[in-house]
Amino acid sequence: MTALITGASGGIGAELARLFAKDGIDLLLVARTAEKMLALQSELEADCHVSVSVLAKDLSEDGAAHAVFDFAQANHIPVDVLVNNAGFGDWGFFAASDLAKQRQMIQLNIAALTELTHLFLPAMIARKNGRILNVASVASFMPGAKMAVYYATKAFVRSFSEALSVELKKMQSGVLVTALCPGPVKTAFWNRAKAESSGLFRHFLFADSASVARYGYRAMKRGKTLAIPGLSVRIAVALARILPRAFVRNLVYAAQK
Repeated sequence: MTALITGASGGIGAELARLFAKDGIDLLLVARTAEKMLALQSELEADCHVSVSVLAKDLSEDGAAHAVFDFAQANHIPVDVLVNNAGFGDWGFFAASDLAKQRQMIQLNIAALTELTHLFLPAMIARKNGRILNVASVASFMPGAKMAVYYATKAFVRSFSEALSVELKKMQSGVLVTALCPGPVKTAFWNRAKAESSGLFRHFLFADSASVARYGYRAMKRGKTLAIPGLSVRIAVALARILPRAFVRNLVYAAQK
């Protein structure tokens, strides 16, 4: 059995890799740069005695998802579990943002995830067995002024995951889909998003990536469609669903400004 994990160089992706490896599952790790993945490869192969393949690939580039698929095919790596974890955000007013960066975010957070799922899913269905874990966010339940595109991409991830989950169950495919929706997590995400000035740093407690990965991993194994780690995050989701939308969108802005 092999799990493909994107964004595997650190944070939630690396912690998920450790969890799969401890269960004796081989890995195909994908991220922009190889250095950290190679260190993780050495760690997991030595400690867990699993096979770990590494592919340095920037999934925000056109054609990257197909390159990952071709690599797996060429190296005879059957992907039984697909973990779409790679993603990034950008903080600030949309009108003043770098359009190229917004397009890159959409390509990574939405297009690459969709393409990888479409490419690897048929073989899972043919085997009548598989798991897909898509890393969304609590952001998927609300609009996020000052991170407008990021919140919108995560709304896509959650909606897509929920719909796909139903389709695959109706098909009796044997493939289960889980959307992991954590709140703020201590990872390098915030540095890349240039969000150090965001009010989130002052108002919210950040979860650690290891605990979020454990929660998502267990939910995936149980076949849970939505995985929302942490009582405070679940309360935030419940409030976002019942409070007036105008209140919610202005509250999120107040938290992030």
